[in-house]
Amino acid sequence: MTNNIRTTIEEFLAIRKEAGLKIDPETAEVMWTYAQTFDPYGIYDLPEEFQQFGREYFARSPGSDIWVEFGDLPDATRDALRQRHKRRLAFPAGLEDIPF
Repeated sequence: MTNNIRTTIEEFLAIRKEAGLKIDPETAEVMWTYAQTFDPYGIYDLPEEFQQFGREYFARSPGSDIWVEFGDLPDATRDALRQRHKRRLAFPAGLEDIPF
C-alpha cells in the first residue's frame, strides 16, 4: 500500500471516528447491512482467507451522509443505540414490522 493510499484510508477512518463522537443516540439513524466483518467500510483489498461476510451495524447523525460502523463509536453511544434500536437491529430481519 503506497503512502498516498494509506493517508487517504487514515483520513477516511479519522473522519468516521470524529463523526462518531458527535452522534447523539437519542436522534441518530441506524441501519445494518451485510458487509465484510474485517472491513465493514469496504476500503481494503483483503486476502481471500479474511473475506467473511456478516451483519454490520452503522449509525449517523440526522442529515449527515457519514455512516459510522458501531465499532468506531464510543462504547456508551454504541450501547445506547443497541438498547434504543434493539428491535430494528434484531435478527431475523423484517420482524420489526410485524405486530405481535
